[in-house]
Amino acid sequence: MQVSETKSEGLSREFSVSLPASEIEEKISHRLKEIAKTAQLPGFRPGKVPVSMLRKRYGPSVMGEILEKAVGDSSQQALAEKDVRPAMQPEIEITAFDEGKDLEYTIKVECLPEIKPVDFSKIELERLIPTPDEKEIQSALENIASSNKTSAPLKKKRKSKSGDVLIIDFVGSVDGEEFAGGKADGYELELGSNSFIPGFEDQLVGTNAEDDVVVNVDFPAEYGAAELAGKAAVFKVLVKEIREAQPAEIDDELAKKLGLESLDKLKATIAEEQGRELKSMARLRTKRHLLDQLTESCDFDIPQKLAETEFESIWTQYEEQKKSGEAEDDNEDLSEEEQRAEFKEIAERRVSLGLLLSEIGRLNNIQVSQDDVTRAIMEQAQQYQGQEQAVMEFYQKNPEAMQQITAPLYEEKVVDFIIELAKVTDRPVTVDEMMKAMEADSEEAEKKAKKKTKNKTPSKKAAKSVDDKPAPKKKKSPVKKAAKKD
Repeated sequence: MQVSETKSEGLSREFSVSLPASEIEEKISHRLKEIAKTAQLPGFRPGKVPVSMLRKRYGPSVMGEILEKAVGDSSQQALAEKDVRPAMQPEIEITAFDEGKDLEYTIKVECLPEIKPVDFSKIELERLIPTPDEKEIQSALENIASSNKTSAPLKKKRKSKSGDVLIIDFVGSVDGEEFAGGKADGYELELGSNSFIPGFEDQLVGTNAEDDVVVNVDFPAEYGAAELAGKAAVFKVLVKEIREAQPAEIDDELAKKLGLESLDKLKATIAEEQGRELKSMARLRTKRHLLDQLTESCDFDIPQKLAETEFESIWTQYEEQKKSGEAEDDNEDLSEEEQRAEFKEIAERRVSLGLLLSEIGRLNNIQVSQDDVTRAIMEQAQQYQGQEQAVMEFYQKNPEAMQQITAPLYEEKVVDFIIELAKVTDRPVTVDEMMKAMEADSEEAEKKAKKKTKNKTPSKKAAKSVDDKPAPKKKKSPVKKAAKKD
């Protein structure tokens, strides 16, 4: 095999490779002899078919198989000999081949950049150590009590107001015809809960018990039930009773209603859950500060195809979210060209950091264990109760999906490795102090972005929208969003 470098510009390399005809012929002959051991043709005993006849019958398919394997094996060998580490799959083009002649082809490839080692001991980080305080736990208890509220009859007769619970009978119609889901008796409706379609609850404020009320509303144009979307509806409502909403008492009975034995156990559970959330938020802040410092070490060129692929992924997701109304966009006054430029910067930063973290992991032999992967897949599977086995099999059979599981695990392991070697100062903080610190970080990042672009940033909201997977929107029932209460 002869390998000649024909181009070297930045990270781009091109090579010309030539494989002698004798080597190709040797591989073809060897493969045909393997086939001959089991081949069966009319007039010949199994394994006794002449190789010359097999060559006539299977020659083209065997040659295609041999060429594919020869190109694959020799291209890897050629890149290894030239000490080239491809950033992506190389482009290979066969330039010359005829039976009995040398095989010639070209390799076009972008190399991974040479990345200088980082002195982790010079990295200084502040790690917040937040702990849930009594105020936060009490706030959570009050929210739980509010969501488990009850109601009691009015002590004194009066008209209804927002926050009251009405016991109502109602019948809805469109164009004079009742529709499915538009009728109920003895339904408990909290005014101001926005559990019915817009305008319904407002028209019941200021009513008295035993009032008959005609409610006129329009179903939203984007309503989930197509036969009702955008239609005008009339509801005949009887207000049977007005009750005052009352939060549940914060006591052992509330805890038992939630499946816990006592209020103390409920408080401990809340503190534990808040502790996990706070620890996760603090970890994210430390990681962001680390990545910001590592970005300054990214003084190397990046493969343009990697950057283009990352940008296209970000931009496609952003466009999809805009169409569905799920993207939080505060850069609408930027042109598409300006928006694309901003997202290209995001893509380049991601690629740079990804390459740096990958190289750190490689040099320090950081690995993701099978136990780590299995645990992560199990966590995913638990979100689909009853389908756990199907989820496990999906990941096992889908390399791309498996990569989506292992890549974040690998990144976290590398981040942990760096943090262990960095100068880290722990600072105990209250929840309020941590929130203020994160807000200050956000404001500082926005100032830097504005100073850099001298324009409105693509906004952290826009950047966030391409990082986070939005939760699917829930469809409303024909009359009420809270139909599950029935």
